[in-house]
Amino acid sequence: MADSRQAGRPLSPHLQIYRRTLTMMMSIVHRATGMALYAGTLLLVWWLMAAAISDSYFAMVQSIFGSWIGQLVLLGFTWALIHHTAGGIRHLIWDMGRGFDLASVETSARVTLAASVLLTIALWAIAYGVM
Repeated sequence: MADSRQAGRPLSPHLQIYRRTLTMMMSIVHRATGMALYAGTLLLVWWLMAAAISDSYFAMVQSIFGSWIGQLVLLGFTWALIHHTAGGIRHLIWDMGRGFDLASVETSARVTLAASVLLTIALWAIAYGVM
């Protein structure tokens, strides 16, 4: 393969020269939340299996999920699920050919982020209110 400097072609830019933007970070977070959902789904399967195995095993798993660290993990899973869903809706709108102008892209990124945080807080407040 020929060296691109010899052929007179420009080299690809390195990540260090890119300016970090909200939309770039949202893309990265969307991928990260997708990966986090795999781990959260494994926790859900563990909880369901514990319920099917025995009462004592289910109580043990419930105590883990009920601890402060377990609650923090579940809060993170809830936010990842809502954020990833909101990002998916954003992409669905793009798939329909809408929202490609720069102002709409920036606005939809902010709305997605704000909605995911607010909906997560609302969902947990409702859940604690019911309990």
